[in-house]
Amino acid sequence: MAKQWMFVPGSGGVAIPKHQQETIRQRILAHANKNYAGKFNRIDVRFRGKHCYIDAYIEPEDPGKKFVSFAGETREEYMERLRNNPLHLCRLLYYSTERWGLSFYTYSNEKYEVSMYPNGTFYGTLEEGFDVGAIYLD
Repeated sequence: MAKQWMFVPGSGGVAIPKHQQETIRQRILAHANKNYAGKFNRIDVRFRGKHCYIDAYIEPEDPGKKFVSFAGETREEYMERLRNNPLHLCRLLYYSTERWGLSFYTYSNEKYEVSMYPNGTFYGTLEEGFDVGAIYLD
């Protein structure tokens, strides 16, 4: 039986060049600030090999006067802990500056799952990938 080529979404990609990482970070932050201002305290962008991870930090809901701590922490400690807990938006897979794969973080499985872009393909831009993950910001 002859070998047959098969497309596997989420495979491949190349290491993100170090000299492009700051430009990529700035593009993501500019897009986030332009389109999602007020929905996050800060955005964290980090790189590992061929992946770009995007996390958001948001202001937690105030538990109100009925706050009861089961962990022995004060209301202020509780709020600070939640403020410093990242909200995983997405993981992008680098193919080229304008071609990225997308994995959406699923909290039900606590892992990244390969996803399609809204355009119906497995490839898109940084900004389009951020928009998919930004569902968690609403």
